[in-house]
This record gives sequence, structure tokens and C-alpha cells, in this order.
Amino acid sequence: MYQPHPAHGCPAEPAPRGDRPRGLLRTLEEDLRTIVERDPSIRNRREALLHPALPAMWLHRVAHRLYRRDRRLVARSLMLLARGFTGVEIHPGAVLGRRVFVDHGSAVVIGETAVVGDDVTIYHQVTLGAVGWWRDNRRAGGERRHPVIGDRVVLGVGATVLGPVHVGDDAVIGARALVLGDVPAGARALAPVRAVSPGPPVPRPDHSHAEGRPLVGAGAAPAAERPSPRRGQVPRPARPGAGHAPQARGGTGEAAGMT
Repeated sequence: MYQPHPAHGCPAEPAPRGDRPRGLLRTLEEDLRTIVERDPSIRNRREALLHPALPAMWLHRVAHRLYRRDRRLVARSLMLLARGFTGVEIHPGAVLGRRVFVDHGSAVVIGETAVVGDDVTIYHQVTLGAVGWWRDNRRAGGERRHPVIGDRVVLGVGATVLGPVHVGDDAVIGARALVLGDVPAGARALAPVRAVSPGPPVPRPDHSHAEGRPLVGAGAAPAAERPSPRRGQVPRPARPGAGHAPQARGGTGEAAGMT
């Protein structure tokens, strides 16, 4: 696992010989190979070059080295470019270990003092953030504000880890889980699963009109239940003779309707 920078509030101890940072080109090649190995939809390295999160990872590898050399403006410009193209926002000061796999990558946010270990899998909409400026502004200079993620950790879709907490090796943070405290190695932090209950029965449509029977109860109300005309609506005139009883022929003038 990579050692934090002194600006993160942790002393930079000499890394063991096997864990020392490798050359930039070898690290970029390893990122490409990691995508081929972990993404089932990628068949070869040519397809891996079009992976949506790869530009963000590669630009961060360069920006982080510039950031450590106090080229902060150039480093932040590179990551701003990566965010515009990929939707992944990684602060150039964040430390990413080897073989970090960011799947999809959209809306991933990793803060300045975050440390991510080796072989970590990060799904989309994951946030490794701070608890808020109203608390972070009161911290001592150089104090860490963001999480430390151990090796081989899986961060599920929409997982949020806030504050200077530590997530141990081989832990799993489930989808939509909110983590505000330390997670032991090998533990599972899972969000509650919504219970599924049967809903109300769905009314079946009445196709009786297709058989020649009057359509009642399937969208057309009976004549006695039809609503009256709305206010201001002129009713349709009745047909001549409609609603009157037939008159007898040959009667008197009054019976025939004549005066």
C-alpha cells in the first residue's frame, strides 16, 4: 500500500522494497491490464483504452506527481479536464494504490487527503469525502480529512465514506451504504434492503365490447351515471318528437294539438 504524503497529516515512512512506487509508464500499463482482467465487457487492451474511467486514472497518476512537486495549478487543471471528460473527480492530492479499478466511474468523488490501497474496486457514484467545511476548517493544518481505504476493498454503487475513518483490508461497503466510523478488516457494511410486499391486484380490462355486449365498467359509465354537462356548456338539442308520446289520428282539434 502506498504511503501517505506528509501533507496528509501522516509521516511518510520509507516503503518496503517491494512496495516502493514503480515508474509511471509501468503503472499506467498496469492500470490498463487491470481493466482487461476485471471488466467482463472488455475483451482486449484496445477496448480497454476506451474504458470511461481510464482517462481519469491516467491523468491522476500524472497530476499526483505534479502535486507532490508543488505544481498544484497544473495538477488541478489536469484533474478538471478529467472530470469534464469522464465525470470522475479525484483530487490530485489523493493517494491511489496499484491496480485500482474504477468501474463505470460516473460521479465518483475522492477527496484530497484520501488514501486508497491496492486492488480496490470502486463502482460509480462512490464518495470518499469529508464531513463538512464547518468542522474541517477547525482541524489543525495538515490533519487528514478524508478516509483511508485498505487493500482489496470493494466500494459498492453509491457508497459514501465520510471523514478521517479507516476501512480495513478486504472489507466490503455495500451499495448506498453510509460509513461514518471505522470498518474492521474483512467486515461488511451493508445498507438496509427494502422489503418487497405484494401490491394491490391490478384490474383486468373488460373486453366485452368486442363480443357485441354493451361496455359497462371498462371506461364508459351507464347513461344514468353519466355526468351532467359542465357549466357554460350548451346541451345538444333533442331530436323532434323525442320524449313525447305519439298522438292519436283523427281526434278533435285539442287532441290533435290544434287551436
